[in-house]
Amino acid sequence: MSIAEAIYNVGVEDTQIDLFEGYLPVPDGINYNSYLIKSDKIAIMDSVDAHFCKEWLYNLEQALNGAKPDYLVVLHMEPDHSASIFEFAKKYPQTIIVGNNKTFVMLNEYFGTDFADRRLVVKDGDKLSLGKHELTFIFAPMVHWPEVMTAYESYTKTYFSADAFGKFGAVSKGGEWDDEARRYYFAIVGKFGVQVQALLKKVAAYDIKTICSLHGPVLKDDLGHYLELYAKWSAYEPEVDGVFIAYTSVYGHTKAAVIKLAEKLEELGVKVEVCDVVREERTYCIAEAFRYSKIIFATTTYNGGIFPAMREFIQSLTERNFRSRKVGLIENGSWAPFAVKTIMGMFENSKDIAYAENSVKIRSALNEQSLAELYALAEEMSK
Repeated sequence: MSIAEAIYNVGVEDTQIDLFEGYLPVPDGINYNSYLIKSDKIAIMDSVDAHFCKEWLYNLEQALNGAKPDYLVVLHMEPDHSASIFEFAKKYPQTIIVGNNKTFVMLNEYFGTDFADRRLVVKDGDKLSLGKHELTFIFAPMVHWPEVMTAYESYTKTYFSADAFGKFGAVSKGGEWDDEARRYYFAIVGKFGVQVQALLKKVAAYDIKTICSLHGPVLKDDLGHYLELYAKWSAYEPEVDGVFIAYTSVYGHTKAAVIKLAEKLEELGVKVEVCDVVREERTYCIAEAFRYSKIIFATTTYNGGIFPAMREFIQSLTERNFRSRKVGLIENGSWAPFAVKTIMGMFENSKDIAYAENSVKIRSALNEQSLAELYALAEEMSK
């Protein structure tokens, strides 16, 4: 697929995969993008997952049409992008492998060779002239691996962003960019907001017309929209003024309280989303928690703490630097409710968490007192 003048996508689409990175559901598959620049010299940007090596090499052969590549640029060493490098190197022994010092350390770890006889080591800001096309390397450590670098091609104003701006879902399946890009970001990159912010500041100096990520579609139109979302996500700023309710319920009483709470909030004109963190896939819940300005946790006391799925959900948030939110709490316990105390302890190292003055304590099932507390919480969270 032609991207810009003399730039092509020669990557592959994976619609067989069920779990990305061994644990993230991708019901619509995923793309492993690789790009070919056919200038005076020829450069290939990254390889693909090992399962698709033959298909990728075939795509390359067809696109090269008898030409030989001069460079293979390795922006990211995660195996879904680097696993086919060794087979490529055997097929094209004259091609120079381009990477940074950390790239070649990892190549040696994966393949037992650092290609010392055919490598070009680049530093942040270095340029690689291909003739009319020229690449400038922009390092992006911990977005989301330490060796990551990106590249700007000045002639076509194309930005090769590595995993940044990627999304779940095969391109052929369609779908909006925002939702699956958000889920991808917070599942994979979310912990590294500071590093993403640093990259965005570097990139702001370049006139970008096209963004070529290693996953998902090539982005050309309304780039400001994607850049704005990445700026929000990496700064942990909400997109939506509303309330996200995450809950677990053993026998249905906590769920009943959540339903009443959601109804009351909607009556008060609040945008509300409710998530059962046991039954709904966790990364969808994580992405939505970061999307909303306020969050309410409703759960039962369990083994002197909180229900396991809620504990794991909150851990998933805190390890991704969840911050700058107003938090409401609902606990249910038949004899010794400890959920509120436990949840507050889990967020003790999180920044800018403001707790609602009103919390709800349910003793087994809602009664007059706990219902009044529930409505007081709704009133407070609506303001």
